[in-house]
Amino acid sequence: MRRPASMLRANGRYIVSIVASVLLTVLLLWLPLDYQALGGYGYLGVLLMTMLPSATVIFPSPTLAAAWIAGTFLNPWLVGLVAGLGATVGEITGYLAGYGGSALLVRSDHYERVQGLMNRYGLWVVFLLALVPNPLFDLTGIVAGAARVSLWKFLLVALAGKSLRFLLIAHLGAFWEWRSLTLGHFLGSDWARRAFWR
Repeated sequence: MRRPASMLRANGRYIVSIVASVLLTVLLLWLPLDYQALGGYGYLGVLLMTMLPSATVIFPSPTLAAAWIAGTFLNPWLVGLVAGLGATVGEITGYLAGYGGSALLVRSDHYERVQGLMNRYGLWVVFLLALVPNPLFDLTGIVAGAARVSLWKFLLVALAGKSLRFLLIAHLGAFWEWRSLTLGHFLGSDWARRAFWR
C-alpha cells in the first residue's frame, strides 16, 4: 500500500491542475465583473469578454453576444480573431482539468461520446466542436487533456475553429448594424415618407 505522501508526490501536478481549474472557475463565477464596462475597452474588452467566460468549465457564457455587439462598432475581422483568441485561451482550464484528473473525472454519456469521436476522428472533432456553438466543447478540452493531446495542437485547432465562428458572428453583427442604418436612412428619407407614410 502506498503512503499518502508518496501518492501526493506522484500525483502532485494532477492535483494542482485540478485545484487551479476549479478555483479559477469558482473565481470567475463569484467575481463581480461588469461585462458592459469591458465593452468600452474595444478589442481588449472583446478579449476579456470571451476569455473569462470560456475559462469556466461547463457553464454557459455570453461570448457570442459579445462578438455580435462588438462587430457592430469595431472591425469585424479583428473582433473575430481577438474573440477566437480569447475564447481559446479560456479553454485551457478544461484541458488542464482533463490533463490533471483523467482518473478522477466523472464519466458521463456525453464524455464517453466525445471521447469516442476523438478516438475515431482526432483533432477534427476539436475543430468542428470549436466551430459550432455547443456546450460540449468544455468536454472536448477535458477529453483532449485526459488523452494527453499536445496542448499546442489542441490550442491551434481550437483557435482555428473558434476564430471562424467568431468571424461569422462579428460579420453578422456588422451586417445587422449596416442593414439597420440603411433601412433607417431609407425610411427616414423624404421620398420614403411621401411614398409610405401618407
